[in-house]
Amino acid sequence: MLGYIVRGPVGGLVWHYLQYVLGLARMGHDVCFLEDSGDSLWCCYDPSRHLFDTDPTFGLGFADRAFQAVGLSKRWAYYDAHARRWWGPLAESALDVCADAHLLLNLSGENQLRSWTQSISHRAFVDTDPVFTQIRHLTDPGRRQNAAQHTAFFSFAERLGRGAAIPDDGLRWQPTRQPIVLDVWPVVAAPEIGRFTTVMQWESYTAREYQGRRFGLKSDSFMPYLDLPSRVGRLFEVAVGGHTAPRLLTEHGWIVSDPLQAIPDPFGYQRYLQRSKGEFSVAKQGYVVSRSGWFSERSAAYLASGRPVIAEDTGFREHIPSGDGLLSFSSPDEATRAVTDVLERYDHHCRAARALAEAEFDSTRVLQHLLDRAM
Repeated sequence: MLGYIVRGPVGGLVWHYLQYVLGLARMGHDVCFLEDSGDSLWCCYDPSRHLFDTDPTFGLGFADRAFQAVGLSKRWAYYDAHARRWWGPLAESALDVCADAHLLLNLSGENQLRSWTQSISHRAFVDTDPVFTQIRHLTDPGRRQNAAQHTAFFSFAERLGRGAAIPDDGLRWQPTRQPIVLDVWPVVAAPEIGRFTTVMQWESYTAREYQGRRFGLKSDSFMPYLDLPSRVGRLFEVAVGGHTAPRLLTEHGWIVSDPLQAIPDPFGYQRYLQRSKGEFSVAKQGYVVSRSGWFSERSAAYLASGRPVIAEDTGFREHIPSGDGLLSFSSPDEATRAVTDVLERYDHHCRAARALAEAEFDSTRVLQHLLDRAM
């Protein structure tokens, strides 16, 4: 499996990849996590220095602790293209691992394929950023060339082929969703006093335009909901990255925290979700206007923790049951009603949230469905 942990050592992002590695291992598969630095001079983020460069030192320590914590301490390696060497417990055997592998899973497509991964017979690209991924492929020949080297294509856009307005990049995408390893996301007692929280990037990159249509980010989606605290109270906290968001949000009654302080590692992230009353979150505007059906891996983790989720609809309510545990909205009035409903029937929604996670996101079921189509 290829992912993004050493280069992106932040508490929430790592769980996306750990769910796949751990879920496949629990199913009895021999799973190895490999990561490639790529050739960029700004490949590695170091939160301790607040900068990007080629030095993987911080990320290597972060990855080591994360894999140890889930019992997979010997199952990962990192290829540093700048130093032309491997790091991590599998450094000496990474090429042998690739030579013997039956399947490659390239999560988010953030790793380029090199000769040792191209030799794996089945190579699946898992797109977690629909619309934006396809536009990148249509506008960046290098990305399109890397993607085309895969043999199967999966996307979190679950309305593919069912009316989603996603530009066609010529690849045969199939829908999938985030797996959750349920036993490592136990239900814990809800706090007596808690807030609706979320973790987000205000602007993780620039908005995209394609064929005269604009596909925006969460900063675009948030604007209609800025006054929500004035409607229902100061019940909302956002752990948000980005320089422009905090002042705007606090001026409108939102409580803002620094994600690097609030969720420094995977288990700090997990505790943050568990201490929450539930999640309230908008989606990237591009997901919404395309009616992609995208659903957040973070929201799935809230549900597994027995926390209700109030999420902006991207079309997901057509394939994930909504109304109990998970409530969708498309306007400030709908959002207000959803918050009121959760507050009035809180215990019911907590129980329904966990039941929904078990029914829709169980890692064994999600991953087996993916494997059946990837091989």
